[in-house]
Amino acid sequence: MNVMKKIRVGISSCLLGKPVRYDGGHKHDPYLTGTLGAFFDYVPVCPESEAGLGTPREAMRLVGNPASPRLVTQESGKDLTARMERWIADRLLALAAEDLCGFIFKSDSPSSGMERVKVYDEKGNARKSGSGLFARAFMERFPLVPVEDEGRLHDVGIRENFIVRVFAYHRWKEQVALDRRPAAVITFHARHKYLLMAHSPSIQKELGRLVAGVKGMKPGDFLREYETLFMRAFACLSTPKKNTNVLMHCAGYFRDRITAGEKKELLDIIEQYRKELVPLIVPVTLIRHFVRKYGEEYLADQYYLDPHPLELKLRNHA
Repeated sequence: MNVMKKIRVGISSCLLGKPVRYDGGHKHDPYLTGTLGAFFDYVPVCPESEAGLGTPREAMRLVGNPASPRLVTQESGKDLTARMERWIADRLLALAAEDLCGFIFKSDSPSSGMERVKVYDEKGNARKSGSGLFARAFMERFPLVPVEDEGRLHDVGIRENFIVRVFAYHRWKEQVALDRRPAAVITFHARHKYLLMAHSPSIQKELGRLVAGVKGMKPGDFLREYETLFMRAFACLSTPKKNTNVLMHCAGYFRDRITAGEKKELLDIIEQYRKELVPLIVPVTLIRHFVRKYGEEYLADQYYLDPHPLELKLRNHA
């Protein structure tokens, strides 16, 4: 796939190497700035620094009810919740204009941790049951925007899922900006059929029913419902079982065209992938070969075969 421009993605500033942490340090992540940085245009955010708390500063933590914790300094016990919430309200308004297609948070941060952030009770006991104040507010304000933290992105499955979601959301936003007519969305949906199936077969079918009944809906209602279901589908992780199902569907397009030897080779490789003996890129590469060799136009248009840049090597792990 050709990436015409970088995708706007929010990120905790310290992950870019900016010295904004409480101790004046950073948490630079070379994968984020190097590999993903070739495709993402980052919008850095540091709640504590931008809220004027200074660097370095006294360390903070969440205390109280995990559903609505307070942000309190560890030594002096100063409650900074109201100050942070005022800043968050203004920052979310500004971020709404940034056209973000994703956000990468700093794990364990009392402001930017996405999940499992420590929350302390009145006795000083901690439970990993909270979300940072800014991260929670961001996810509530932008529920469809793909989010992850840099710790979880070390898992190759979660990493691929996040990047698939970012690119899918970017394509959707571009589609709506270019042509939001039902006919155009139907074409968009058709190109995502097998990618959707690889993440959530049930939602893929639900989207199919939605698209089939578009004539009976108001355009605005259709777009909102489609977008919600589309992104909900990609929130589900793909699995070898789901991918094998998609690969077999793809193989069916060549049933009457490939030779007996080619068919055996393709089915053998799909079975090897199902058993997790080879990575997904192996059967996908062979199917792409048959697409070119036999001129299969429908599969050539499927984003399943190229959901993200090959340079990211997200399908290279068994």
